[in-house]
Amino acid sequence: MRLALALLAGLAGTAPAAAERLVLSLSSSLVTIGSNYTGARLVAYGIVERDAQSATRSGTYDVVITVRGPREALTVRRKDQVGPIWLNRSQLKFVQVPTYLAVNATRPLSEIMDQDRRRRFRLGIPAIVDAPEFSIDRGEGGDAFRAALIRLKERDALYKEEPRAVTFVTEGFFRSVIPLPATAPVGNYEVEVKLVADGLVVAHRDASFELVKTGFEEQITEAARDRPLTLGLATAALALVFGWFASVIFRRD
Repeated sequence: MRLALALLAGLAGTAPAAAERLVLSLSSSLVTIGSNYTGARLVAYGIVERDAQSATRSGTYDVVITVRGPREALTVRRKDQVGPIWLNRSQLKFVQVPTYLAVNATRPLSEIMDQDRRRRFRLGIPAIVDAPEFSIDRGEGGDAFRAALIRLKERDALYKEEPRAVTFVTEGFFRSVIPLPATAPVGNYEVEVKLVADGLVVAHRDASFELVKTGFEEQITEAARDRPLTLGLATAALALVFGWFASVIFRRD
């Protein structure tokens, strides 16, 4: 027991201290959706603070910014032709799918880190989707379903990977624009920034922002969630009133 404690103490003593530190800020922590909302753009700013140990590091830094939207559970199904009809024959359930996923980097991820390390550090959309906790895999062929999920999300502009969307304004100061399409769902968004040097993550920092509805859109959303029957009856009554009013205006005598 004493020997094990001594070995642990020795390992702790030889572990290198963090030589870099990230300071991160977002242009806004709250994005509001109104009647004229067509999307938004946030800007992430960061500073790389270095100590005497990291000052001698050779090479340049890379920054990877990952933005994850609210999680959802969904199922991807594959249709196969059986005679003259198409049927759902196989499927894969995903349990913690980000509704929105954006990855910005200083250069292509394949140039920053090899594939094994990207999977270990969850860098890039394929590496995130391939994570074991991401899906309930019931057999072989899961890669095809994951590729289909990415393809469908990219079609809706909800998954996006930009290899040169992070730029260093000065040696230690970087910025990146985070686009939010009009189809992005409301909720809390997580921003994760990782600093990479020599193929390893040397520092990371997290932030968050919220996408919310305001005004009439917010009132309709709350009514649909809290009083769905009342909202349905009111909508039907309003449709009848407008229908009657249109019949009166366009009636031919």
